[in-house]
Amino acid sequence: MDCCVLQITGLIFGGVGMVGTLAATAMPQWRVSAYVDGNIVVFETIWEGLWMDCISQLGIRLQCKFYDSVLALPPPLEAFRALMCIAVGLAIAAFLMAIAGVKYTQRCKEGPQGASVFILAAGVAFLLTGTLVLIPVSWTGGSIVRDFYDPEVPVPLKRELGAALYVGWGSTALLLAAGAMYCHCWCR
Repeated sequence: MDCCVLQITGLIFGGVGMVGTLAATAMPQWRVSAYVDGNIVVFETIWEGLWMDCISQLGIRLQCKFYDSVLALPPPLEAFRALMCIAVGLAIAAFLMAIAGVKYTQRCKEGPQGASVFILAAGVAFLLTGTLVLIPVSWTGGSIVRDFYDPEVPVPLKRELGAALYVGWGSTALLLAAGAMYCHCWCR
């Protein structure tokens, strides 16, 4: 019975983590313009994401523009895009494996040998997905903090942590928790 509760809880955590991973990948708020020192021009907010830049004017008008060329992007941004796309695909696969494992465990009366394959695969996939999301989100957060405190970076180019990073960290925590729950169920 305890394992069933863990599996259902892991399924919920994994589902919310999957949706959060998809949201963090699509959101343009990875880097948000910072208002420091004498920079009081607050009628315009700049958002920088993996796929586009957006400018919000007074919170009323929002203009977004996709990046023109994939080849003109900096290599870290290309790598972050790839990692997040792989994470989204792996999160969907892990969620589907978790559903199959939970359904098969409920139907299987004679023993959990068959279900353990799905449970273990879902657990490992959730752990891997959490790690894949953590890398670009934490790397971006670290570079934002480093640039923010660097005196050589001009004030208009300083950025703050955007909402997508917080969504990514939350998704990472949920995905790692789901993976740990499924691996724990498999060990039992």
